[in-house]
Amino acid sequence: MKLLKTKTARFSEVIENCGKPQVCTLWQKPSADRHLRAQIKKNRVMTILRSESGTDFGIVGLKESKEARYLIFPKSLTPFAGKRIIGIDWALVGD
Repeated sequence: MKLLKTKTARFSEVIENCGKPQVCTLWQKPSADRHLRAQIKKNRVMTILRSESGTDFGIVGLKESKEARYLIFPKSLTPFAGKRIIGIDWALVGD
C-alpha cells in the first residue's frame, strides 16, 4: 500500500513570503462580499481547518465550512497553492 505524500509548507515561511495576515470574519455569503471575492481572485485567502488530531492546518483558497477560519494575506499565496500549511502560529496573525 502506497501512502500519498502531501506537500507541506510552514506557516512561518508563508508569512515570510506573503506578509502578516488579517483574520477575515464572514458576515455574509462569500459570493455577496465584493472585497472577499477580490481577495480570492488575487489568491490572498487561506482557509484554516482542524485535523482529526486537533491541530490547525491551512489551505490556499476559500473552502466554506462552519469550523473554518479565514486569513487574508497582503501578497498572493500562489507559491503555496496545493500545499498543506502546517505550524499555524496565531501569535503571528494580525488583529
